[in-house]
Amino acid sequence: MTKMLRFLLAVVMACLACAHARAQADSAAHADAPVVSLITCYPGSDIYELYGHTQLRVRGSDYDWVFNYGTFDFRAPNFIYRFVKGETDYMLACYPASYMLLGYESRKVVEQVLNLTPEQARSVRDALFLGARPENRTYRYNYVLDNCSTRPRDIVEAAVGASLQYPAMPKGLTFRSMMHHYNENYAWQQFGIDLALGPGLDYELTPRRQMFAPISLMTAFAGATVERDGERVPLVASTRVINPGSDSGDILPPTPWPLRPLTLALLLLAVAVAVSVRDVTRRTTTRWIDSTLFSLASLAGLLVAFLVFISTHEATSPNYNLLWLHPLHIVAATMVWIKSAKKVVMCYHFLNFAVIFLTMALWALLPQCANAAFFPLMGSLAVRSLSYVVTNKLPRQRK
Repeated sequence: MTKMLRFLLAVVMACLACAHARAQADSAAHADAPVVSLITCYPGSDIYELYGHTQLRVRGSDYDWVFNYGTFDFRAPNFIYRFVKGETDYMLACYPASYMLLGYESRKVVEQVLNLTPEQARSVRDALFLGARPENRTYRYNYVLDNCSTRPRDIVEAAVGASLQYPAMPKGLTFRSMMHHYNENYAWQQFGIDLALGPGLDYELTPRRQMFAPISLMTAFAGATVERDGERVPLVASTRVINPGSDSGDILPPTPWPLRPLTLALLLLAVAVAVSVRDVTRRTTTRWIDSTLFSLASLAGLLVAFLVFISTHEATSPNYNLLWLHPLHIVAATMVWIKSAKKVVMCYHFLNFAVIFLTMALWALLPQCANAAFFPLMGSLAVRSLSYVVTNKLPRQRK
């Protein structure tokens, strides 16, 4: 069964199970204190699995449920557009723990049984059952601030109270550096993140902010303590591996170097330089090269502009990539074919070269990290702009 089919089956199953779970919730309220566990699934091979996943498990004398904040409805109207725009509505689903490993058969899964008092355990259980009701289960997902990992953390924190203390966490981490860690073998995923997301990913994270990643949350819980009867005791009572697997996750091998963005960007720069040298030597402009290059840059810039000015996703605005990659490149792509627009194209290329040159020279002063492939891409655009200016300023050779 494919992963997509397993996912769809899980969603259907979750919808059916939630109705039964709500019916059990009332009777469970007066039962013995439940056992609450944090379930951590290690990274998988698909892009949406690279950061792992977190679930909460609640067990009582006559029920055993898993609560999952990572489900969404593909059938929702305008799903793709709303997802890109930032209107990412996710749902809390609950289903029997017997289906807990569905879709995670090849990945390591760890269960941490939490050391909660009966009152705290019932508080977690009641909050989860209440959140799973149809009128409550949908929430506005934020991939770093409000996701499948932060929601379980918040529920446990609310139940335990202010006595919860986390261990020391690594310093100097940012959202981008943590994402790069999980995307290490996925060069194009890193490239896309660096292109689409701005300096909102590049500030140093507090220990609590690092818990947007399930593995970090698991590590934090493993070293956390709570106060009980005047003493500090571990938050985690016991830990067990419920599905074996690699600590690095079930990820794919690294992208082959010939297919990485940096390699292809350097190749593009080499082509741009070679064509530009020929154009300057011959006092001509290879228009189809410029039309293709600047059309692609314009389309990519249109996406960046959409994310900056329209999308509500975290860290899409501001984005300094808009300095060199923007929709206005369509001017160079189209007007190069219009003789009467030569002065307009000349002015555009002059300004484009100046802006890109300054952007490359001063990028280190900007609060945004850049992908290494960006600089040869900037160089390609700058070289073609410089070539056009130089070629059209020089007198043409007689044939």
